[in-house]
Amino acid sequence: MVQFLTEDEPQRGVAVEIVPGIRRMVADNPSKMTYRGTNTYLIDTPDGTLIVDPGPDLPAHIAAIRAEAGRVAGILATHSHVDHVQSIPALQVGLDVPVYALGSRVAADIALAEGAGLHGWRVLHTPGHIDDHICLLREDGVMLTGDHVMGWSSSVVIPPEGDMADYMGSLSRLLDENSGLYLPGHGPAITEPHGYVRALLAHRHGREAEVRACLADGVGAVEAMVARIYPDLAPQLMPMAARNVTAHLLKLAKDGLARAESGGWVSAA
Repeated sequence: MVQFLTEDEPQRGVAVEIVPGIRRMVADNPSKMTYRGTNTYLIDTPDGTLIVDPGPDLPAHIAAIRAEAGRVAGILATHSHVDHVQSIPALQVGLDVPVYALGSRVAADIALAEGAGLHGWRVLHTPGHIDDHICLLREDGVMLTGDHVMGWSSSVVIPPEGDMADYMGSLSRLLDENSGLYLPGHGPAITEPHGYVRALLAHRHGREAEVRACLADGVGAVEAMVARIYPDLAPQLMPMAARNVTAHLLKLAKDGLARAESGGWVSAA
């Protein structure tokens, strides 16, 4: 079982040093999908501050970033979800600095790619939560994990941009990286990352087994699967759970273990 982490309500508009050279600011956009809010990281580099995931377009958060960042070296997005990148245009005003991202959904000045180096960090392409997701690994083992690995919750995988097979593969590849601290896009730092990733993988394999059990029992409608697999889930989270179940079904279809028919899904094993 995954032991999720919690943290107290953060102080807004204040950058708190997590490790030397890295400060965290939490945007005031709490929700059932973002926990306390989006984490913006301010990273010291010889060229100035690298701003990672500046977050939603909230004037107070943008003003706090500007005040805390000082001389800015660049702005980077771990992925293109709106709660991580919406503030980029407003933050760019008056700043002649590059925006870094992978893919085309973010209007980036410099496109990132797997293995690229940036201010002492190495880019890891980690699709799954969304196909343009990246993590960043520093030589000392600190990793920025965006929404790929979060301590407060497992990541949502929403097709078609999200892909469960890619997500599980991207989780597995992190076990090959020498990292001792994860700094996620929401929630607190993860101090035992490899054990946590193994627990996440076990959780996903368990969920896949539950989906296969539904198919074996003739339960082929996604809504019926959600009701069976998540019996105590809050109603407002049901649509997101349905997307997660669909992502598992699409993975099973790729694996030749399920197929979609007009009346729903059936086992192909």
